[in-house]
Amino acid sequence: MLRCGLLGETLGHSYSPMIHHELGEYDYRLFEVSKEDLDAFLCSDRWDGLNVTIPYKKAVVSYCAELSEAAERLQSVNTLIHRPDGTLYGDNTDLFGFLYMVRRSGIDPAGKKALVLGSGGASVTVKAALEQLGADVTVISRSGPDDYDHLDRHADAQIIANTTPVGMYPHNGAAAVDLRRFPRCEGVLDIVYNPARTALLLQAEELGIPHAGGLSMLVAQAKRSSEQFTGTVIGDEALERVERTVNHRLRNIILIGMPGSGKSAVAAALGKALGREVVEADELISQRAGMSIPEIFARSGEETFRKLETEVLAEQGKRSGIILSTGGGCVTRPENYPLLHQNGTIFRLTRDLAKLPTEGRPISQATDLAQLCARREPLYRRFADGTVSNDGALEVTVQTIKEALL
Repeated sequence: MLRCGLLGETLGHSYSPMIHHELGEYDYRLFEVSKEDLDAFLCSDRWDGLNVTIPYKKAVVSYCAELSEAAERLQSVNTLIHRPDGTLYGDNTDLFGFLYMVRRSGIDPAGKKALVLGSGGASVTVKAALEQLGADVTVISRSGPDDYDHLDRHADAQIIANTTPVGMYPHNGAAAVDLRRFPRCEGVLDIVYNPARTALLLQAEELGIPHAGGLSMLVAQAKRSSEQFTGTVIGDEALERVERTVNHRLRNIILIGMPGSGKSAVAAALGKALGREVVEADELISQRAGMSIPEIFARSGEETFRKLETEVLAEQGKRSGIILSTGGGCVTRPENYPLLHQNGTIFRLTRDLAKLPTEGRPISQATDLAQLCARREPLYRRFADGTVSNDGALEVTVQTIKEALL
């Protein structure tokens, strides 16, 4: 069996093994190699085909006896083939991947001023792709005349493409630029794929700017790499199938709704049906505080509870593929929305107010439920991607959510 994999320095949360498992029948592993060990690894017989990521896309070029036209032109390699004669062949399948990403996004760079954030190996490829599509491209780096301290001279930019790791897991929440500095911006492309929605993309969404994340690029370049590994052509129809499969497996399922609406029961049933880990936000808050939810409210008040809740949601929202049951009031803090939305599909559960229990729920006990529901109604609507009634059988609620995920 072919021995393939991903070469990089830090690879703990790569999606590549999952993607390649969907594309071909070969062994695909993660090879975390230090700079000091790179030479020995590349010259070894431990592998037949590799994808290459940060920080080695430029470093591996000198090891190749032959380069594809794209790799030669860009001097950046993200796919290596160990040929039978022992020599290495290098290709740049990122170019194909990014061009597919742009096409799939519907963003048209032709005749537009584009800023490429970052000057590493991926930047070279993205710049070339945007120029191929007819854009006028400027690269923004940490030094030189076009750096982040002089963005005002590029306030007329219409396309922003991020090739930096800023905002990538586990450093979620950061963005290389503030999109409000570019009032003419009409398209945002971020090659980061974890989280699914970086802070940059979340801001683009908030501002109503068309945008796309890096998963489609990752899948497309993996398809082209797989063809190189195996010598077998894979139809382009595989791209949407694989992207949909990866999304389905890795997107969090977030449950919100009034206290007592059945979030915990639905989460447990969903976890069993889908084979996913279930996380109860309130349980983690209690563990962190060392006391029950009612005790937190009684001793420290709601503000302390909400602060702890946001800390827990920030940690859990970074994760992938979990089912997260939240507290009924998490929607009262706007900062919780991006924490949940970055990697999740958010479902609001509704239930007849007469069926909502209040025992052990401090706010429900202290407030008229109808008034509480009326206050929170617009907040639930803002957070939710979908609303599901939980007035009937549990099995029906679970099936409705499963169908909505397809």
